[in-house]
Parts: sequence; structure tokens; C-alpha cells
Amino acid sequence: MLDDAPIKSGMLRIGDHAPDFEARTTQGPIKLSGYRGKWLIFFSHPADFTPVCTTEFVALARKADAFEKMDCALLGLSVDSLYAHFAWIRAIQTQLNVQISFPVVEDPSMAVGKAFGMIDEDAVNSTAMRTCYFIDPEGIIRATTCYPHNVGRSVDEMIRLLAALQTVDTGKAFAPEGWQPGDSLLAPSPSAALGVEAGEDWFCKQIDPT
Repeated sequence: MLDDAPIKSGMLRIGDHAPDFEARTTQGPIKLSGYRGKWLIFFSHPADFTPVCTTEFVALARKADAFEKMDCALLGLSVDSLYAHFAWIRAIQTQLNVQISFPVVEDPSMAVGKAFGMIDEDAVNSTAMRTCYFIDPEGIIRATTCYPHNVGRSVDEMIRLLAALQTVDTGKAFAPEGWQPGDSLLAPSPSAALGVEAGEDWFCKQIDPT
């Protein structure tokens, strides 16, 4: 159940407040605003028992500790019912010996998916629901990714993007292409704002990550 007035699909952008909602999950009822104070990756998938999404769930579960160490919660979403979620989670544990530790939201009416712009307002199915929202501790959307139904997301890239967002959160540096934790960062322009003399390389000035 959405708390705010309905939001037209496709309107959510980086910098927007994530719409608050209450819903049933595999770990009990949740409210999105209950995650305030920590980072949250809210991700969707078209349906339970789909092969690509199963591999994603397994990879996320295996690296759940990495997200926890980064003070980031994981929250899944599917249009399937809670009962289907439980059956899928049991199948993953039985067949692949992996326990899904994060909650999965049921969204049979597609209300949450439509409010987040994961699917079009007029959509009759959830084929396009392959979106991730990286939400900061204030409830602001800081990054989004969207994948087709037939290509799996990279959990390592999710971790890298989260680390980059947290590192540049102060606004004192930028993360360059392919940045990994510990790598040099880029000084924002003007470089003098960081006490660095501006030169010909001011637009690509590397600075120490510490």
C-alpha cells in the first residue's frame, strides 16, 4: 500500500525521494521508510522461478555479508504472491543449498512496480521489472540500473557502485571509470576547492582516496 498519492510511471529519477509503501514480505510486513538511516538496494524481478533471477538471488545471498558490512540492506520485489515467494526460496535452498536471507515483497497488483516506474502504468504483465534502486539513508534515490529479462545483473558491480556512492557522498571527490575501493579519486572542479593548484589537468586531477 503506497502512502503517497499515485506517481506516474517513469517519473522517478536520481535525486528523487523513494515513494514510501507498506507491504507483506517473506520476512513479515515492512515499510520502506523503516530502512531510513542505512543504505538500501531495492531490486525487482519479473516473476519467481525465472532462471536468470534465480542466479541473481543466489549471488546476492552468497554476498549478503558484504552488503551488511557496508551498512546496506537488500529488498527484493516480485508481482508473485507471498506463497510463490516461499516456494521459490525453498526450492533454491533445497536444490542449490543457498538460503535467501533478505526479504522479498509481494506486489500482485503491480502497484509498487508502477509507482517506482519499473513498469508502465498500462502494462498487463511484469516483463520489464528488472530495476535496481540504490537508496541512501535519507530515502533519496542515488542510482538506478535496469536490465532486460534475459541478461543477469552483476552483483559485483552492485557492490562496486554502492562503494563508489558511499565514497563520494561527501561531495569532495568523484569516482572515475572502473573505480574500485582504494583507487585514486578525481577532484571536482575547480580543483582549488580541495587546495589543489589548478593546472592543465584540472578536469582530470587524481587525488588520494584517503
